[in-house]
Order: sequence, then C-alpha cells, then structure tokens
Amino acid sequence: MKTFGLIGYPLSQSFSQKYFTEKFENDQFEGRYLNFPIPSIDEFPELVKHHPYIGGLNVTIPYKEKVIQYLDEMDPIAEEAGAVNVIKFDWSNPSSPKLKGFNSDIYGFSSSIKPFIKDHHKSALILGTGGAAKAVGFALNKMGISFKYVSRTPEGNEQISYNSLNEEVMNANKVIINTTPLGMFPNVDGKPEIPYYYSGKDHLFYDLVYNPEVTQFLHEGQKVGATIKNGLEMLHLQAEKAWEIWNK
Repeated sequence: MKTFGLIGYPLSQSFSQKYFTEKFENDQFEGRYLNFPIPSIDEFPELVKHHPYIGGLNVTIPYKEKVIQYLDEMDPIAEEAGAVNVIKFDWSNPSSPKLKGFNSDIYGFSSSIKPFIKDHHKSALILGTGGAAKAVGFALNKMGISFKYVSRTPEGNEQISYNSLNEEVMNANKVIINTTPLGMFPNVDGKPEIPYYYSGKDHLFYDLVYNPEVTQFLHEGQKVGATIKNGLEMLHLQAEKAWEIWNK
C-alpha cells in the first residue's frame, strides 16, 4: 500500500489527513495518508528511513523552509519562493530515494484570491514571515501586487513592524493577508494585533487559517465592512495540485 503523509508540528487539527483519506476512498485508491508530527526537523531523515516507499509528503508549519536542507532537488518555483509544502519521492534506487521539493501553496493561494482582487487592490500587507508568507509574497509578485511583510522583529527593506501600522499604512494597503496561525482552533480568540479601525469596505482580508470558518481576524474585517476570505479553498486547491505532482 502506497503511503502519503504530512510532516509538521503540531498536527492535531490538520486538514490533509481527512481530505486525502476521503479522496482515496472515493477514488478506490489503495493508499493511506498518515500524519507525522515531528517535534524537530532533525527527525526527518529517520522518518524517511523507517517508512520506505513513501509516495509523497505535504509539509506544514513550521518546516516549509527548514525541510529544504534535506531535499535533493527543487522545482524552480519552489526554489525561487524559498518554501516547500510538497515533496515527491523517486524510488528508482530502492536504497536511496531522491526527494524533490515543490510549492502548491502558490497555486492554491493565487487561484483562490484572484476572483476577489479589484482595481484598487494594488498593495498588500502580509502578516508573518514564514514559509507560507513567502509563498503568498511570490504569488502577489506574479500578480503585480506590491507588498510588505509585517513582523514582530522586522529585517531588511521588505519587512515592517506591527507598530508601524498607522492610518497611512493601512489606507495604502487594501489587501491584508494573515499567514500566521493566530486564531486557529483551538486558540480561536487569537488574532494579529493590527489597527483594524483604519480599514474599511475597500479592504480585502484573507486568512490562511480555515478553522474556524470566520477567525477573529476575519471577524474584525467584517465589522468594518471589508471583504473576507478564509483559507479553505486554498487548502483544497493546493491539495489537488500536490496529488497531481505526486502522480505526474
């Protein structure tokens, strides 16, 4: 039975296992999808060693960047984005699989946000600086939307601090994207600390979190009349793209 799975930590609320298990049942595919919650990326080589003939893995927080050091090859898009959320295994040599990294988050995010982009959505704030944020930044760049990463400890010209989010900055950036886990179940009261009162009906709030359906971040957007979108469609799209990558 071919094995697929997800690495990250923690994985208690992961979407992927349920999604792929149902997909395999519906398609009558003889395979299984397992969660591999590894507390440290250092455990990755041992995981691969003890699960021979893995067909592919998804990668989630906090390893979308850290896993790159263990890969033999990178898809050009994933390499340029600097983040991986899909790994394809080549078992041509049974004793030593070749691992190639891809990024399906870029496809999932781009496809799901495009219908909501209006002419005035020319600039964005990306809350967070991790692997998911990098995929979002890559996608926005391809869409011609300028952006800044917002970080608690900003580094370089592409990043600004949460303290700098004044009325001028919020008005200049009509797209606000949360790539942090703040507000994710079970910690549903969490939200990024930004001045929501400086946003309004011309803003688009996009949250990569999908559980709960309306996070506190999105709820704050609703209160000021902004358009809101959660990450569930993105998850579906990136999962299907991952399946395509593993089987092409």
